[in-house]
Amino acid sequence: MTAPRLRDGAPVEDSDDLDVEEALALVRDAKDDGTGPARDPRPAEPHGHAPAERHRATPWPQAREIAARAARATRAPRPAATSSAPRRTPVPVPLGDALGLVLAAPLDALSDLPSFDTSAMDGWAVAGPGPWTVREEGVLAGHAQPAPLTDGEAVRIATGARVPADTTAVLRTEHGRTDAQGRLHATRDMVHGQDIRPRGQECRSGDQLLPVGTQITPAVLGLAAAAGYDTVTVVPRPRAEVLVLGDELLTEGLPREGLIRDALGPMLPPWLRALGAEVVAVRRIRDDAKALHKAITASTADLIVTTGGTAAGPHDHVHPTLERLGAELLVDGVKVRPGHPMLLARTRDDQHLVGLPGNPLAAVSGLITLAEPLLRTLAARPAPEPYTLPLTEPVHGHPYDTRLVPVVLRGDRAVPLHYNGPAMLRGIAAADALAVVPPGGARQGVETELLDLPWTTAGIGVCFT
Repeated sequence: MTAPRLRDGAPVEDSDDLDVEEALALVRDAKDDGTGPARDPRPAEPHGHAPAERHRATPWPQAREIAARAARATRAPRPAATSSAPRRTPVPVPLGDALGLVLAAPLDALSDLPSFDTSAMDGWAVAGPGPWTVREEGVLAGHAQPAPLTDGEAVRIATGARVPADTTAVLRTEHGRTDAQGRLHATRDMVHGQDIRPRGQECRSGDQLLPVGTQITPAVLGLAAAAGYDTVTVVPRPRAEVLVLGDELLTEGLPREGLIRDALGPMLPPWLRALGAEVVAVRRIRDDAKALHKAITASTADLIVTTGGTAAGPHDHVHPTLERLGAELLVDGVKVRPGHPMLLARTRDDQHLVGLPGNPLAAVSGLITLAEPLLRTLAARPAPEPYTLPLTEPVHGHPYDTRLVPVVLRGDRAVPLHYNGPAMLRGIAAADALAVVPPGGARQGVETELLDLPWTTAGIGVCFT
């Protein structure tokens, strides 16, 4: 299924026709070294329609692969260039700050677990066959080693307490009774070692509990604490800086006099945090090439994210600034709607820049396409397992480009949402995921790949602070 076309032959996506930045990007790529229109290598479309796409744009799946690999590679060889990208140095982090990070060293057992024989239940520690004479004093968790038992002797014991030497088993409270003489009897058969957690049952000192590359979940934190760790060695959280570009943006109040509210300034930092980044700064920069150049060169972040200015208009300074910096352009436009004029550049061997379009949903597309795979690699996190669900209704497609369409999940189906134009946030604000609609569209009931939004899963991606 293909979308209708504009008068000039450019395709539209349902109601979301080309935004200003995408149109300008098409104009920029229509020039071939300034001498005339660029020739598209593919045959002309039927009925005289020429393919309207950026001839240098990267297919969407390939763009994501490039972004995922970018942090592992270096720029093209230059004199005195290093042969490999600087590795991010592992750091020790307190357990309370480690959630969501990835182990950079194995989690080895520092002692036996448990480190002594412990009672698994409240009841009595008993020695030999019953009935048993019960000691007056009990054994509580956290106390020193109690005196050994002798055959025919029992002592009250709490869960987690050290088991006295020569204990045969632990008799649960509900499985014992005392007679008139105060002697203890078992009401059920017992076996040797019952309800005792022997020393080293879970692991021995030096055993590897978890390997390098394990993502730290709440359960991992619990295991590390039980094993005696106060800190864990992790891959540090990638540091991101956001540069919000534009003279037309308001930070408060209603839109007025040709000015609009900035939606990306409030949206991008928490989204980047949800993707695992530490946002070190959010800066607002006017449409000024010198100011942009200064901001990029001064940044020490692993990832710089810019908003707007990625097309070819008179105030679009991202491309010229990157050229002035000598940056390596890894992705210059992606065959995806919305978000066509996004870009990825390597500004230094240890720093990248993701240029997002200025329209909000197009910027989200850029985050998902380029920033998420790059941050995932920097943080050493595994890629999420892909999955598909059938669509409840057909979705129009672009003739040549992938579409990312907000959907809600209802049972085992995905429901496409409207208000999915490049400048719209109404659809994505209600969405659970983005459907990856291939060129040509998707019919009702067709299994379609889904990309979960980071806060819709039950995992640790919900990390907004």
